[in-house]
This record gives sequence, C-alpha cells and structure tokens, in this order.
Amino acid sequence: MIKIKQFQLQYGLTSDGVIGKKTLNKIKEVLNIPTNEALAHFMGQISHETADFTADTENLNYSAAALQITFKKYFPTPESAALYARQPQKIANKVYANRMGNGDITTNDGFNFRGRGALQLTGKANYKAFSKYVGEDCLKNPDLVASKYFFESAKFYFDNNQLWKYTITVDDASITKISKAINVGNVNTSVIPNGLSDRINKTKEYYQLML
Repeated sequence: MIKIKQFQLQYGLTSDGVIGKKTLNKIKEVLNIPTNEALAHFMGQISHETADFTADTENLNYSAAALQITFKKYFPTPESAALYARQPQKIANKVYANRMGNGDITTNDGFNFRGRGALQLTGKANYKAFSKYVGEDCLKNPDLVASKYFFESAKFYFDNNQLWKYTITVDDASITKISKAINVGNVNTSVIPNGLSDRINKTKEYYQLML
C-alpha cells in the first residue's frame, strides 16, 4: 500500500496505508470522480493492476522464458530471447519501438516511455497527451507519471477511453466490461481478462466500504 500511504500523507490523512472511507472519499474528491459506483470500479481496477498499490512502473526484468510468453512476437525463439533476458532497457526499446508515438530502438523512447502510473501509461504519444491533460511536461520528466500523477494517469485512461459509462452499477457484467477494456483493449471481446475474479472481488469490496 505504498502509494496509498503517500496519498494519505499528501492530503493530511493518517498515513497508515489502510484504505477506509476517509481515504476513498478524498480520492473521489481529488480526482473529481462523480459517484461511489465509479470510484469502486476505478479503485478495484487499479488495485489489481498495481498489486495492491505497490507497483508504479512497468517491470521489464523478464527471463528468456517469460519473454517468449509475454512478447512472443518479438522473441520467437529461445535464442532470440536469450539475447535480451534480464535487460529491461534493451527489452523495452525492442518491444515498444516504432509504435505508440515512439521512435526506433536508437531513440530509447521505448524505455523512457515504458508503463508508469496506476494503469501503466505507455508510449510517447500517450505521455504527450497526458502532459496536456495535467498541464505539465511529462515528456521531459516521465517519472512524474509514477510519482506525482500515479492516480491521475489512471483517471486519464478512464476519461480517454470513455469507461465511466460502464460504471453506473457495480456488478459482474460492468466489472467484466471495464476489465476487458483495460486488460485486453476491447470491451466487446470474448477473451476473458487476466485476473477477472480478483478485479470483481476488489471492486465489490471497495463499493461496500463506501456504503
């Protein structure tokens, strides 16, 4: 709950890392989230994505075997994966090159604009759009997304992808739709999102805390 403690300290709350009604109401107020239902969806998703608010930056320290599972397109053979294993910067620059607004491998854009924040803002184009959203240049200082704008970057994702319209109710169907959007990138896909049961449980738990 590291990020929760930091938020609590910043806003004058008891910085114990415990998420109670006071902390939830402050997050709701600071981020201007309209309803308890919307807040529950927001918190449930980012709690799952950040391993209960302990991670703020993408971990790219993959083994060769993991590279073949996660980025099989880029590492089709054990030999190709072995050349990049346990080298986060090299991995990021390969898998994120020439997409999402990034330049080629030599620009270091892939590593500079790797996933950060509560929902892993990724890619130079997204960092540029987010900079306009918050009114601060996160292209010059990408680490701001992980530190200063941890929660705001996730709200940007919800705003940008129009996910709030699925937060009217807190039920399995609505949670599944948002989970698909975040994990798979398509609300209407038949693919089951990773960690769906945990996302459902967490969202409902946060909603109960607000009642």
